[in-house]
Amino acid sequence: MEPVRLNKYLSDMGICSRREADRMVEEGRIRVNGLHPEMGQKVTDRDVITVNGREIGENVPDKVIIAVNKPVGVVCTTKTFPGEENIVNMVNYGSRLYPVGRLDKDSQGLIFLTNDGKFAAEVTKASGRHEKEYEVTVNKDITENFLKRMSKGMYLEDLDKSTNACTVMMGGKRKFRIILTQGLNRQIRRMCEVCGYDVQTLKRTRIMNIELGDLEEGHWREITGEELQGLLRSVKVKPASDDAKAAAKPSTGAYAKSAGKLSGTSKASKSGEKKAPAAPARSAAKFAKKPAAPKRSGSKYIPQ
Repeated sequence: MEPVRLNKYLSDMGICSRREADRMVEEGRIRVNGLHPEMGQKVTDRDVITVNGREIGENVPDKVIIAVNKPVGVVCTTKTFPGEENIVNMVNYGSRLYPVGRLDKDSQGLIFLTNDGKFAAEVTKASGRHEKEYEVTVNKDITENFLKRMSKGMYLEDLDKSTNACTVMMGGKRKFRIILTQGLNRQIRRMCEVCGYDVQTLKRTRIMNIELGDLEEGHWREITGEELQGLLRSVKVKPASDDAKAAAKPSTGAYAKSAGKLSGTSKASKSGEKKAPAAPARSAAKFAKKPAAPKRSGSKYIPQ
């Protein structure tokens, strides 16, 4: 493998985030070939790297991506704040996972948790333009002019940025669906405010080929099988394994090869259970066979 920065190597292997790796280097908790590494040092799979005295490459966890239906009030961070519940603690997976991107505290719906640093980086990269679909309820009746303004894109003064053109579909008297390929901070809420509307409810229902479906609020499911392969291909991540892990330990660190079926829909709780029993075959089959949504581009207002 080509040399990569130590923090990226550790992140790609699911050991820790890049920021955490830098902090551990400063604290002297990481060794490369028995020596204290320099900040930004590059490594390959031929280097012997230890974290807290344990050599990595051994017992590297399988990569995993889970889909979570985040409830309103839960924050998408690994940090813990007084009086708030973060999504990592809510899911209580049993091994280190972190959220991919963000979903506002006041919003509900689909978000990924993973230990795959390369996947997370590709999904959140601005140039990726990956589709995310939302269902939105507003405080007054929707007009055709509102839908057309939303679909054409607009300037957001608070962020000093303009939104991309997007697809907007009427969903009811005060409801609409919107498909974004952008991830600006509180983007839909800000867009609605520019048009004179206030968002009442906001739910993310799809990220690329992964749909929220009938996954209950506060529950999660592991993404596996053909659904996983399609997701990884869409972000140009190797489905079988990543280069660093494959070189370091061919039999570890990849996505589980037994992932031909979903490993279950679990209620996120603090009960101490790592995973709930597998979902019924009917529900699993529905998720596994869900076709990818067609690609959409440009400004599009679809009246119903």
